[in-house]
Amino acid sequence: MHRTVLQLDIQGTPQAWIGLEEAALHYAGGSVAWQEGAGPLAVLRGGYNVAAGRQSLLEIHPIIALRGHAKLNLFEVTPGLTRLKLFRRDRHTCAYCGEVFAERDLQCEHIVPASRGGAASWMNLVAACAPCNGRKADRTPEEARMPLLFLPYVPSRFESFLLEGRPIRADVHEWLAARLPKGSRLS
Repeated sequence: MHRTVLQLDIQGTPQAWIGLEEAALHYAGGSVAWQEGAGPLAVLRGGYNVAAGRQSLLEIHPIIALRGHAKLNLFEVTPGLTRLKLFRRDRHTCAYCGEVFAERDLQCEHIVPASRGGAASWMNLVAACAPCNGRKADRTPEEARMPLLFLPYVPSRFESFLLEGRPIRADVHEWLAARLPKGSRLS
C-alpha cells in the first residue's frame, strides 16, 4: 500500500517524499495550497464534535503543494547520485556495448578514470557491463577506442523523483512523467 505523499512547493516543484503524519500536519496547519491525485491516499479520522455531531476527517491526497517559499534552492541542488538511480537513468544499458543488463550485472564506470581525477558525478559516470568496464580499464573512452553510445546527464528534479524506484501510485507517476523535460530518457 502506498503511504507516502509527494510534497511540492507552491509552484509545483517536487521537494520531498513525506509520510501521512507529516502531510496531516500540513493539512491541519492550513499550509496546503493545492492538491492533486485521482483520489485520497488516506482518510484520517479524529475526534467527535459534540455540538455538530460529526467526526473530524482529513483526506490526505497523494500530491500536495505547500504555501510559502521552497526549502530548497533548486539552482544549487544536484539530485543525489546513487548506483541504482544511475542504472535507471541509463535504462540498464551498457554505455559501451549497448546491451541491456539486470542491475546486479552492471557497474558504475568513470568516463574519466578516478585515478586521473575523474569525479563520481552524474556527468562522469555511466552504466557498464563488467566485460566492457574491464576492457576500458584505466583509460578514457578515446584511448580505449570505445566510444560512448549515449552521453551522461544530470537528471531533472522530476526525473530524480522517478529514478528513486520507490513504489508510487500510478496517478503520482503519471503526474511526474507529464513534467519530464523534452527528450528525457525516462519518457
